[in-house]
Amino acid sequence: MTIHQDFGKVAVLMGGKSAEREVSLMSGSGVLKALQSKGVDAHAFDPAERNLSELKKKGFQRCFIALHGRFGEDGTVQGALELLGIPYTGSGVMASSISIDKVMTKRVWLAEGIPTPKYQLLRRGAYQREQLMKVPDDLGLPLIVKPAREGSSIGVAKVQGYSEVQGAVDAAAALDADVLCEQFVAGDEVTCPILGTGDSARALPVIRIVAPEGNYDYQNKYFTDDTKYLVPSGLPEGEEAAIQDLVLKAYRVLGCRGWGRIDVMIDAQTRKPYLLEINTSPGMTGHSLVPMSARAAGISYEDLCVQLLASAALDHEEAAKA
Repeated sequence: MTIHQDFGKVAVLMGGKSAEREVSLMSGSGVLKALQSKGVDAHAFDPAERNLSELKKKGFQRCFIALHGRFGEDGTVQGALELLGIPYTGSGVMASSISIDKVMTKRVWLAEGIPTPKYQLLRRGAYQREQLMKVPDDLGLPLIVKPAREGSSIGVAKVQGYSEVQGAVDAAAALDADVLCEQFVAGDEVTCPILGTGDSARALPVIRIVAPEGNYDYQNKYFTDDTKYLVPSGLPEGEEAAIQDLVLKAYRVLGCRGWGRIDVMIDAQTRKPYLLEINTSPGMTGHSLVPMSARAAGISYEDLCVQLLASAALDHEEAAKA
C-alpha cells in the first residue's frame, strides 16, 4: 500500500445542511474509506455539526469536498476555506457560485454560443397565474420546472399540461426564490465527467442514462437499481467525441477546476446536444456516475479519490499560476 503522507491531515467534508445531506453522507463515506485504504490520514468532518474554524485548529492541511448542494457546492464553503488558507478539491468560489445557479450557468453558456434549452425565469411571489399560463406557449409542452439552485433532481417536475404548471412552479418556489422553466428536449440523456483544470482538463467517457419511463428522479438516481447506465454509451463515435469537446468548452468558460460533470440531452430528431447543467461536486456513491465513467477509463474509485485530492488548490494559487 502506498502511504500518502505528503497530503498531511485531510478532512473529508460530508453531510452539511443542504437538501442533499443524505447523499453527501454516502459520498463522503465512500471517499473517506478509499483515501484511508490508500494510506491517507483522512477524517470525516460534518460542517453541520462542527464549526469550520476547527479545521485550522485541528491541523487539517487539505479538504476533500464531498458536500452537495447549498453550503457545499455554491462557493460558500470554498470562500471559508480560502480565508482559512486550506486547499480544497473542486472549483473555486466564483465558478462554484455560478455553476450551482442553473440560470446564471445558462447565461454564461449562451453568451459563449454553447447550446442549452430555452428557458424562462420566474421569481417567487412575483408571478401571476396569467403569466404562468403563457410559459407553455413559449416553451411548448411537456416542459421542465425546477428550482434554480438545487441538485439531485430535487424539486424537478415534468409538466405535461397547462393545469400542472401552477403546482409545479409553487413546489419549486418552496425550495428556491428562483424557478427555472425549461424547454423539454426529447431524446437520449447522457452525462460526461471532466477531470483537471484549464488546458489540461479532459473529458471522461460519456454515460448514457436509461431511466424507468424516462424518469431520472431522486429515487431513480440513488435508491433503485432500475436505471441503466451505458458506458460505453453506444453513441456513434463522432457524436460522443463532439459531446466531450462541447462539455470541455462549457467547463472551461465557467472557470471550473479539479473535476465536474455536465448533463446533456441529445435531441432525438436533430441529434443536436443541449447542455442542462453542471455539477461541481458530483456524487461519489455506489450509484454515482463519475466513478463509473472513470472506471471505464481505467481509473479505480480509490485512485480517482487520490487524484482529486492531489488537485486540491486555492483560488489565489491558481491565479498565480495563470
